[in-house]
Amino acid sequence: MRVHLADWAAAQPRVMPLRIAVFVDEQGVPADMERDADDPLSRHAWIDAADGTVVATGRLLPDGHIGRLAVRADQRGHGLGSRVLRALMDTARDRGQGEVVLHAQLQALPFYTRHGFVPVGEPFMEAGIAHLCMRCPLASTGS
Repeated sequence: MRVHLADWAAAQPRVMPLRIAVFVDEQGVPADMERDADDPLSRHAWIDAADGTVVATGRLLPDGHIGRLAVRADQRGHGLGSRVLRALMDTARDRGQGEVVLHAQLQALPFYTRHGFVPVGEPFMEAGIAHLCMRCPLASTGS
């Protein structure tokens, strides 16, 4: 399974079923909040299963904000979220961005900490779910 990277036009039909399943159906995020004006501006990453269904996804906004990271429930714990996250971090690094930022759900803090993210500020509510802002500096790969 490889990580695909694409713009919104190519990603939308692929990633939206998973985003709806995870964020709307599982977590109760209002459906009208799941799709937003940032989607067309973002670079989207996803991984397909052997049957072609998307099992992991995420996006990178132009300002280095990572979001909408989701893994299908039966595929969690197999490193797919890490692969998508690393692909988005690599994309930001390739753009010359010095850091990436995200809003982590509190139960996901250990996952993001393992990838070098550090908490910033105090917890806050977003779409009815407690989050914490986290930042991760990106090492330069240039000469």
